[in-house]
Formats: sequence, C-alpha cells, structure tokens
Amino acid sequence: MSDTSGDRRDRTAGWGWFLAWLLVGACGGIGVAAILTVGAAFVVLAAVAAVPLLRRGPRRAVVGAVSGLALPLFYLAYLNRGGPGEVCHAVTGGQTCTEEYTPVPFLVTGALLLAAGLVIHVMTGRHARPGPVPRT
Repeated sequence: MSDTSGDRRDRTAGWGWFLAWLLVGACGGIGVAAILTVGAAFVVLAAVAAVPLLRRGPRRAVVGAVSGLALPLFYLAYLNRGGPGEVCHAVTGGQTCTEEYTPVPFLVTGALLLAAGLVIHVMTGRHARPGPVPRT
C-alpha cells in the first residue's frame, strides 16, 4: 500500500491548515488571558483570522485551535517556573520579589490540550482518507 503524491500533498496541506488554526487558538488564548490589558485586540485578531480559515480550509483542521490554547498555558508555566511562593531576583541596587503560582497545572493542562488537538487531527485525517477498495 503506497501513498500517491496526491495523498501526500493532502496530508501536508492538512497540517498547514492545522498550524494556521493553532496560531488562531494561541492568539485567542492570549487574548482571554490578557483581557484586562491588550486581550481584546488579540481576541479580535483571532476572530478576523478565523473567518478566511473557516471559508477556505478543511473543517477538521479547526481542532488546531484547541492545540493553540496550549501555547499561552506553556508560557504561563514558564513565567511561574520558580513558584509556588515568593521568588526573589537580584537587580542593580537590591532585589525584587514576586509571588508566583505553581507551574504544574498550567503545564499539564497545556500538554493535554496540545495532545488532544493533535490526536483528534490525526484520527480525523485517517477517517477522511478513503481506504483501499475491497476485492470481491
């Protein structure tokens, strides 16, 4: 059972659409996380970017947005990598301290969202491709 070049191109294009949706999901996730500052602009940007993707791309690639929500969570986990508790850093003329959360919930939730989107995309891609014609 060999792949034809058309099947290979369809799969490659499917991953391109998935990555485009991943960026839309990341943009939307950042917008929700930062809604009190610049978040509204990110939410609008995500909505504007989603319109052409919905019109042109395959519907199964929308799960890339689920995986995209993982990127802001990974960033939050990175920002809180010293937590939980008060974390102090030396600066010129003294030190500065900040309160940090535990990074584990952000990291685990991000990993689950990323994995869920990837698995769903792969599984729907397998179901979307026609299998071999059975011989009678």
